[in-house]
This record gives sequence, C-alpha cells and structure tokens, in this order.
Amino acid sequence: MKIYTKKGDKGTTGLFGGKRVYKDDVRVNCYGTLDEVNSTIGLLRVKLGNDHAWQPNLHKIQKDMMDMMSHLARPSDAKKINTNPLPEDGASFCETWIDELESNMQTASDYFLLPGGNEISALCHMVRTQMRRGERRLVTLMREDEVHDAIPAYINRLSDLFFTLARAEMDKAGVAEEKWQLFLYKRFKKTEPDDKQA
Repeated sequence: MKIYTKKGDKGTTGLFGGKRVYKDDVRVNCYGTLDEVNSTIGLLRVKLGNDHAWQPNLHKIQKDMMDMMSHLARPSDAKKINTNPLPEDGASFCETWIDELESNMQTASDYFLLPGGNEISALCHMVRTQMRRGERRLVTLMREDEVHDAIPAYINRLSDLFFTLARAEMDKAGVAEEKWQLFLYKRFKKTEPDDKQA
C-alpha cells in the first residue's frame, strides 16, 4: 500500500467515519496540534536515552495521545464506532506522577520560571507550551461538538506535568531556576495582613 493517496491535493482530509473537511477545520487544527506535541515528546524521549526512568510513563502518554487524537478525529454524529481505548485515567495518572516528582525535589513550585535550564528542561517546556496551544484548539472544538470529559482534563494536566518534569530535571542536574514572579495566589497570600497583628 502506498503512503500517498492524492486525496488531499485539494486541501481536504478525511475524518474518522469518512467525512471530508478542509485541512484548516477546527477539528483538524485540534488533533494536528496534539500530533505536534506527540512528536516533541518523541524527541524528548530520544534525548533522554532508552534507560531513563521517565521512559515508561512517556511511552504511555504517547500512546494515550494517539488514542485521544483518534477520538477527536471522530465527529459525534459519525456512524462508525471508535474502538480505540479512551484514557479516562489520564488526569489522575498525571497527578500521581506530579506528586511523586514534587516530593523528591528540594524546592516547592512557587514561581513562574523562564523556560530553559538545560536541554531536557527546555524540551519539557516546549511540550508544555505546545500542550497549552493544543488545549486552546480543543476548547474551540468543544464549542462546536461534544468531547469526552476525560480528554480536556488529561490535556490540561499534561501541561502541569511537563512543567513539573522541567523542574525535576533542573533539580536533579543542580541547575538553578530562573524565576520571574510568584504565582498569583502566592502573591496574594504574601500581602495578606497577619491575623495576629489585626
């Protein structure tokens, strides 16, 4: 079977179920952005090396991303059923890993950080920001069609996870974080009057 079909030469592509839409359709923009994210995760995995402790979890995330993209490619009115699994445990999976990472770090997450640090940390930040862009595309799609609740929750948590992975890498490498500002809720807490002095 040839990789090229020539069906997309007029600027359209086929969705799950057979419907054809233009390649700049909101649905295609959404899962196409997540495909970019998945490719960057693949680059991160290559940079980490095969024996790195993150590999099994990142491999799971990549497979889950493929499954989610297939569900996003299926309009809710499509007659064909998508038999690919839906990662309904995605958000809780991320939360568990985040908690584990934070428990092993020397400092708490209190600040917005300038992306960078070292190559691995910078790649994690690239994934984080691409994931946020994918989330914005997803919200646009959700205004037009139904999306299972598990998908936006997972995508949202993944950006938090890759922020934490960036910090964990810097903590392990002994690289100082370049801080910008305290998180907003931290700033409010810092300026609250002391109850004892009131």
